[in-house]
Amino acid sequence: MPSKQLSHLDEHGQARMVNVGKKPPTERVAIAAGEVHLSKATLDLIRQGLAKKGDVLTVAQVAGILAAKRTSDLIPLCHPIPLTHIDVTLAIDESLSAVNIQATARTFDRTGVEMEALTAVSIAALTVYDMIKAVEKTCRIQNIRLLEKHGGQSGDIVNA
Repeated sequence: MPSKQLSHLDEHGQARMVNVGKKPPTERVAIAAGEVHLSKATLDLIRQGLAKKGDVLTVAQVAGILAAKRTSDLIPLCHPIPLTHIDVTLAIDESLSAVNIQATARTFDRTGVEMEALTAVSIAALTVYDMIKAVEKTCRIQNIRLLEKHGGQSGDIVNA
C-alpha cells in the first residue's frame, strides 16, 4: 500500500533528504528493466559488432555499472550507498526489435537500491542511443521500471 506522505518533503512541503540514521542495516536488492527499440538493421549492426563507436552492448553495460555507483551524484536527494554488487545485462530481443536491459543492485545498508538499479538501466539505455545515433535517430527508450525490490521496512515488492 502506498504511503500517504511523500518521504522527501518536510512538514512545510520543502525538499529534504530522508534521515535513515535510526534504521537498521539490512540486505537490500532491487531489479530494474528497460528497452531500447531499434530497427532490425540497427540490431544487426549491434549483433555483428559493426557500430562505428565499438561494442554497443559492452560499452552500455559498463556505463550502467558506473552510473549505479554514481547515483547519489545524479539524483539530489539520494543517499550515497555502498553497493555490494551491481549487475547490468543487455540482450537483443528479436521479437520486440529491441535491446532489453536489466540491472540488479545489492547493498547491506539502511536504505534501498531502487534508484541505483533504475539509474543503471537508464544510463545503459542512453549509452545504446549514443552509440547508434549515427545510423538511427528514431530509436525509442521505453518502459524503464522497477521489477522487484527486497529488504527494508516496506518489505518485498514485485511488479509483474
